[in-house]
Amino acid sequence: MCGIVGAIGYETTTEILLKGLERLEYRGYDSAGLYINDQTGHDYLVKTVGKIATLKSAVKPTVQGSLGIAHTRWATHGQPSEANAHPQFSTSQRFYLVHNGVINNFTALKQQYLADTHFASQTDTEVLVQLIAKFVEQEQLTTLAALQKTLQLVNGSYALILVDRDQPDQLYIAKNKSPLLIGLGEQGNVVTSDALATYDLTDQYLELHDQEIAAVSADQVQLLTLQGASQTRQPITITVTDGEVSKGTYPTYMLKEIDEQPAVMRRISQKYLTAAGEPQIDPNLLTALAQADRLYFVAAGTSYHASLVGKRLFEKFTQIPVEVGVASEFGYHWPILAQHPFFIFLSQSGETADSRQVLIEAKRRGLPTLVITNVTNSTLARESDFHLDLYAGPEIAVASTKAYTAQIAVEAVLAKALGTYLKLPAAEEWSLQTQLGLAANGMETLVDNKQGWSDLANNFLGASQDAFYLGRGIDYDVSLEAALKLKEISYVHTEGFAAGELKHGTIALIEENVPVITFITEASTAGHTRGNVQEVLARGAQVLVIASEDCQQADDQIVLPQLTPELMPLLTGVCGQLLAYYATLQRGLNVDQPRNLAKSVTVE
Repeated sequence: MCGIVGAIGYETTTEILLKGLERLEYRGYDSAGLYINDQTGHDYLVKTVGKIATLKSAVKPTVQGSLGIAHTRWATHGQPSEANAHPQFSTSQRFYLVHNGVINNFTALKQQYLADTHFASQTDTEVLVQLIAKFVEQEQLTTLAALQKTLQLVNGSYALILVDRDQPDQLYIAKNKSPLLIGLGEQGNVVTSDALATYDLTDQYLELHDQEIAAVSADQVQLLTLQGASQTRQPITITVTDGEVSKGTYPTYMLKEIDEQPAVMRRISQKYLTAAGEPQIDPNLLTALAQADRLYFVAAGTSYHASLVGKRLFEKFTQIPVEVGVASEFGYHWPILAQHPFFIFLSQSGETADSRQVLIEAKRRGLPTLVITNVTNSTLARESDFHLDLYAGPEIAVASTKAYTAQIAVEAVLAKALGTYLKLPAAEEWSLQTQLGLAANGMETLVDNKQGWSDLANNFLGASQDAFYLGRGIDYDVSLEAALKLKEISYVHTEGFAAGELKHGTIALIEENVPVITFITEASTAGHTRGNVQEVLARGAQVLVIASEDCQQADDQIVLPQLTPELMPLLTGVCGQLLAYYATLQRGLNVDQPRNLAKSVTVE
């Protein structure tokens, strides 16, 4: 959720930190702050509530130094305020700390060790920095030893950077369950929760693993376990280009990412299919999948909705039963598993804490795992047995768009590959390459009609504070995702419902002029859904019908080209994205950074 940036050895540390925080704005935050030390006895602490622009205006030109840490905070413990913003500091003002994560036992630690300490904030983070200070100042431990002792007492998740004012040539860092990277630069070193923050300084990064600590200077990194054992690790290369993280000529990241979806479909086809249209998937992965008697998809949010589509793809083309679980529920309520389960995790960021909890338990049980993610070097990708890349490029807007359709496309590739491996005719005869090409073309037609979507959003959603999406089968799956898109960025109360459930209670919510957007792309249930449309029309609803060519009627407002039924979400999903986008614009809201939300949910 929150963003961390640290730098040591650079003459432009303040600029590096502020630019890094700006690049991490997409993760979600409500306050920000930085600490700078010039290593000659001068240091500076600046914290503000609100946007990075507010912090930048509060940082005076004299705030310069060669060591610094910075943070964007998404409030968990304590409301957004300057006092609760990071960096947090000890009472002696010797130690400064930025922290992502949640310390579950902070209250117990506070009562047991810090009963006589005055606290300036309501945060769990301040407990950490006050504990470290106590162990150094009262027990005469070194800063590194105090950090180790503190973290051995902690129950929770953390990615943190610690500065000791008496050692302004060192950054102390640690990680457990939250991501943290050490960037190795030519002039100095950087620390960050996301390589996007520092990609212009280096492409060489050391991954910090769970329960590891590092002491980072301008020209050296000492890597240790929490117990003090020395570790060695080769850096990995993470390459990000300016074009991938820039809006270019677009007014918002979300619109740019919606428009990129046709190119993402073509890229997935090129990466995963041969010129003849045959899937190119690791044979070891296919062998492992073929041995499964049930697949378990685990995901959260939009990735969960993509998993619902994946269930239909796999059951049709591989004939293997599939269960789909919400990660936060699955982690604490494991079902009775099949004899030979295989776990598939979908995550845009590859850092989703709820999914990682399930992954860790699956690995403990010796179960095979696959992660499908947009971030190649993410924690989930690194820790799973197998990994497939989405090839969607960085997704900056909080509301996921291109990652959703990329997940469906990669699921389709894998379903075809496995079905072909199992010699199933439905998969062998399926021309997925042609379908992805048609999907890309259909997406282009949709995104090119921006004025049309703007008009539809205005006419059907207008100033309404309630809306409903209806569908059956795979259209119901998309209704859930389309409703999520609208509610998360426009704040319109929106629900996705199975159309057949209307008469079982939902129709009580239908009243005059309420918007009802209906997907009809499934021929076998189209007639039934049309009947549901008549029911809501009879009660005064404003109905927008989005239908496929095979299911269209003369008065349908949007008709989509026909794809394999299980791939229609590649088009209906884009429709939901565009309606949400323009409804939000017309309300004058921030499309890229909706309130209370974070891009990467790294705490349970």
